[in-house]
Amino acid sequence: MKDFPFRNPSLQLNARIDDIVSRLELSEKISLLLHNSPAIERLGIGPFSWWNEALHGVARAGLATVFPQAIGMAATFDRKILRKVADAVSDEARAKYEYFLAKKMTGRYCGITFWTPNINIFRDPRWGRGQETYGEDPYLTGELGVEYVKGLQGDNPKYLKTSACAKHFAVHSGPEKIRHSFDARVSAFDLEDTYLPAFRKLVQEAKVESVMGAYNRTNGEPCCGSEFLLKKTLREKWGFAGHVVSDCWAIQDFHLYHKVTAGPVESAALSLKMGCDLNCGEIYQYLQEAVCMGLVTEADVDTSLTRLLSTRFRLGEFDPKELVPWRSIPASVVHSAGHIELAYETAVASMVLLKNNGVLPLKRKELKSLYIAGPNAMSVEALIGNYHGLSPRMVTFVEGLTEWAGLEVRTEFRHGCLLNQEKAIPADWAAYEAKEYDITIVCVGYNILLEGEEGDTIASPDFGDRTGLGLPACQHEFLMKMLTVDKPVILVVSAGCAVDLLPYYERAAAIVYSWYPGEQGGRALADLLSGARDFSGKLPVTFPRSIEDLPPFSEYSMAGRTYRYLENKPAFPFGFGLSYRPLTVEKVRAEVSVIGEGQSLDLMVDIYNSHAKSATDVVQIYIHKEITGVRSARFELAGFERSTVPAGGRVSIMITVRAEQLALVHEDGIRKFRAGELHVFAGTGQPDERSRELASGQVASLVLRMD
Repeated sequence: MKDFPFRNPSLQLNARIDDIVSRLELSEKISLLLHNSPAIERLGIGPFSWWNEALHGVARAGLATVFPQAIGMAATFDRKILRKVADAVSDEARAKYEYFLAKKMTGRYCGITFWTPNINIFRDPRWGRGQETYGEDPYLTGELGVEYVKGLQGDNPKYLKTSACAKHFAVHSGPEKIRHSFDARVSAFDLEDTYLPAFRKLVQEAKVESVMGAYNRTNGEPCCGSEFLLKKTLREKWGFAGHVVSDCWAIQDFHLYHKVTAGPVESAALSLKMGCDLNCGEIYQYLQEAVCMGLVTEADVDTSLTRLLSTRFRLGEFDPKELVPWRSIPASVVHSAGHIELAYETAVASMVLLKNNGVLPLKRKELKSLYIAGPNAMSVEALIGNYHGLSPRMVTFVEGLTEWAGLEVRTEFRHGCLLNQEKAIPADWAAYEAKEYDITIVCVGYNILLEGEEGDTIASPDFGDRTGLGLPACQHEFLMKMLTVDKPVILVVSAGCAVDLLPYYERAAAIVYSWYPGEQGGRALADLLSGARDFSGKLPVTFPRSIEDLPPFSEYSMAGRTYRYLENKPAFPFGFGLSYRPLTVEKVRAEVSVIGEGQSLDLMVDIYNSHAKSATDVVQIYIHKEITGVRSARFELAGFERSTVPAGGRVSIMITVRAEQLALVHEDGIRKFRAGELHVFAGTGQPDERSRELASGQVASLVLRMD
């Protein structure tokens, strides 16, 4: 094979890319814009599949460590955990990639360009794919998304460890059933206040390599061919230098469902012209015809190809193996002991304690018998969430609890009911048997068969979304029977969304939200219930009291949505989560009393641990901007830090509120600093009325002037 200049690693990147482009025919160039890019054998360029997933572990490619689902990782409120998980995931990805290369496996799910993370805002709990996100708050989403991207892409100045992707740009969160034809109408205010900030942060701060467009339209324009989103915002305003990829087969929706083009040739031309470089699908095969018709030029093709080749070069594809640091990661890292332990630690930090009447922690020496019931107790599906890998060590809740109980505690299990059926079996014995046991743990909720993406959720009648907030009717009926038992009942809920738990709140002795906790979920649950570990997870979403408290699902205005613009008291508020040893936030201090435009705010938060053991909790900073005549959120999360304080100890931590968080979004979508009052709150939860009702944690506050 000829030693072409593009193979010379000492040349500048642009020169190497130009050399390849100059040697390609138009048809070859176009073929490289498809997600399953073929080999160009005459140049020695191998086949390249762009399609891979790594939402919470390397997905759909066999053995991998399965970490908690993204919504569970969000509940940790911990940047460091997200970075560690992403670093472990990219280690496994690189090791698997080398193995696949050696076996000449280059198809889907074998590569290192990941369409992860999903940073859409979980604005409505009915959206089945909300489990893939980091919750409802743009600040939390951006902070965690940045860390995940950095962990995936690495810190080498020349080479990417893997390529990450911020998706789905930008106003996208259901309904799944109509996502191929739906037009999300959204105001300039809500765009800047809610839907765009996390994407901007990942582009400008994390330098994410790729951005994926959404299926739907936004304000009339298909997202994968939107001049406003892709050209004016992403490229021109934010300076994005990476590549844009369409969602899979989204470009054909232009003519089939959105009806904004007459056919595939026009659809391909529109998407390319607006800056979508990579087609997940097959519509870009029509670009040859589009060039002949004058709808696009070969130069337009070259522009997109240059961006894609830049990613491939930065991944080290065309360089000697010894020059690329990530290519020496051994196969032994895949599902290694260290990664399994990280999955466990992440699961521990993710689970949220919503109620405890004193029954927890369980004491093995005082417990003679334990009854476990419910459709999710022995379910692997209740652990993994969607876009998952495969592990040979999935620890279900029954397995984790049984290992903890050992021979000392007589333990029994019955399903009691199925996940979803017309009604519970009348002859069910579970409620009758539970009367004979000291404690009952009932594991209910959803799994990836009921909630998730259109096409994947084969047990869902609603394309993976939900029409209500309650448990399936059979589970509700079964649970109400179990709660009549005159013994303590601990409720464990697996789900990627908010579930109405108010019907069970008074009767249940304790309620734990496990999300989809990954392969070590059973072990983590057992250690948390027994007090070997303490709860520290916080809700990254609001739990409404009723479906009636929500605007229509297809309404994209943020009015009445999420904790920032809520109009009704929630069942459980964003940021809420109990622990056995809660920390006390005694005071929040600032060295200034007046904040000027462009200034950040350094806050010192004094924390006290009154307990006889060290304790870990999440300190949260909320702000409210009081400015005459201007709309602002009730509260806005503006800082958070997971902190561990020794027994009986006091610590002070600094949390910085950035200048952009202090500016106010106006109705025209412009973010500007305005004079007024800044109310600052520091606590281990939100400073709202419902949080005070559910927990006695102290909230410290101060008022500053913005001038």
